[in-house]
Amino acid sequence: MKKYSNKIFFLLLTCSILVSCNDDFLDIVPKGSQVAGSTEDYDLLLNNPTYYFHSTGGWQAPRWMGDEIAADAHDVYSYDIQAKLLFQWEDEIYPTEDDRAWDLRNGLSRVYTLNKVINQVMGAEEGTEAEKMALQAEAKSNRAFEYFQFINFYAKPYSASTASSDLGFPIITTPDIYENNFTRASVQEVYDFIIEDLMSSIEYLPMERSFNTRFTKPATKGFLAKIYMFMGRFDEALPLLNEAFDDLSSSTNPPSLYDYNVEYAAGGSFLPISPYDGPNGPGNDPYDFQESVLARVCYSGPYSGNGAGNEGLVLSPEAASLYESSDLRLNVYSDTYGDYSLDINPNGVLRKYGILYTRYGLELSELYLLRAECKARLNDLSGAVADVKFLREKRMPVADAEVPASIVSDQVGLIKFILEERIREFATEGYRWFDMRRLSVDSNTELANTVKYTHNLYDYVDGETVVLETFTLRPERLTLRIPQAYIDQNPNMENNP
Repeated sequence: MKKYSNKIFFLLLTCSILVSCNDDFLDIVPKGSQVAGSTEDYDLLLNNPTYYFHSTGGWQAPRWMGDEIAADAHDVYSYDIQAKLLFQWEDEIYPTEDDRAWDLRNGLSRVYTLNKVINQVMGAEEGTEAEKMALQAEAKSNRAFEYFQFINFYAKPYSASTASSDLGFPIITTPDIYENNFTRASVQEVYDFIIEDLMSSIEYLPMERSFNTRFTKPATKGFLAKIYMFMGRFDEALPLLNEAFDDLSSSTNPPSLYDYNVEYAAGGSFLPISPYDGPNGPGNDPYDFQESVLARVCYSGPYSGNGAGNEGLVLSPEAASLYESSDLRLNVYSDTYGDYSLDINPNGVLRKYGILYTRYGLELSELYLLRAECKARLNDLSGAVADVKFLREKRMPVADAEVPASIVSDQVGLIKFILEERIREFATEGYRWFDMRRLSVDSNTELANTVKYTHNLYDYVDGETVVLETFTLRPERLTLRIPQAYIDQNPNMENNP
């Protein structure tokens, strides 16, 4: 981060001054004002931390909605009311007295600026045509990334049979803050918009960047493949995943997986393991991008006024049972309370104390798991086994990393195992919520049935662990309601049920 010039800090300060907290969709800067003048200005603008680090928003909300979590009432059950509303899958998750729609508010702010870049960079001063095209392509890729979050928060999961009629999200391509006549495009139209942004960007993007926070060819190809997988178009996703890996292998400084067998051994970089804060690993370092194909980071620690905190958020017993005892990913979990007392939690639940920062852009580990699932879906079972085994060998002793022999020739069993590996790799970090949505409409009933629809609130009473309350997820709450303030500002917009 120290490499940024003073010029970017001026731009960031300017942007911060211009950002408004009004609930209007695009009430951010005066109409027609420029965010930059020269090509270099636009380049520096895309280095803005708003695109890759979020103290509010990001995947703070999805962390509380996945079916792999539970909550521990004794461990505060969060200081933040929104966390409770999310965990209980309530209809209204944004407290009326305190609008916490950070994901929407901040995302729309970024879309506004990205639209400025897309529409104006080709007329920037200085710079070559190729440099301007690359910046425009990068802004489009960033816009596609924002819309992927919008459509997976505020619209139904993609289903080819209903996507053309399901309500999606407004498609905004011009930076006009005075417009308040937004209507919701269909889910299909939004996915088509995302795909067009990404496909039209690939040829103009560089193969690699100095910073993993910037879009590149392999990052865009990998992300487009993920979009296709969320649409069930696995045959279109796999070639892109292969190309992304090929591009990374030819890069001079590609991301690489940490080998936990090395990093947790004597002298390893993840040591020491603090009894209070967990390992000295990337989960506690927001600027460790070694495994990031595209770095996007959001804060996932205790509540301090900056979004839903993690107090009381624990791994469900069913999810905990997915880990082998030798799995070194267990080192980021603790069986103590989160109050720094180091008291052992008698409920027997694990909290993820070694991940204060969630990476949710495109991690190399996810790229391997996406390709493994894609291969399994297309019946390349040996290829799928090879990809998931490669990741597992970096996370546990090699002798324990084998895929169970009973499923290596069982297509559905192998896909389930890969989906469980996604839980083992990303539990409590929001990934599962997105998987639940796409799996809920999977044409394979066995895979659709892997989605669980209950959350348990645990406590310890009279020497026994008890379930105080169970909350049930209704299918319509796989889609969040848009905050009413935004609906009120746009009279032609319909809210979700």
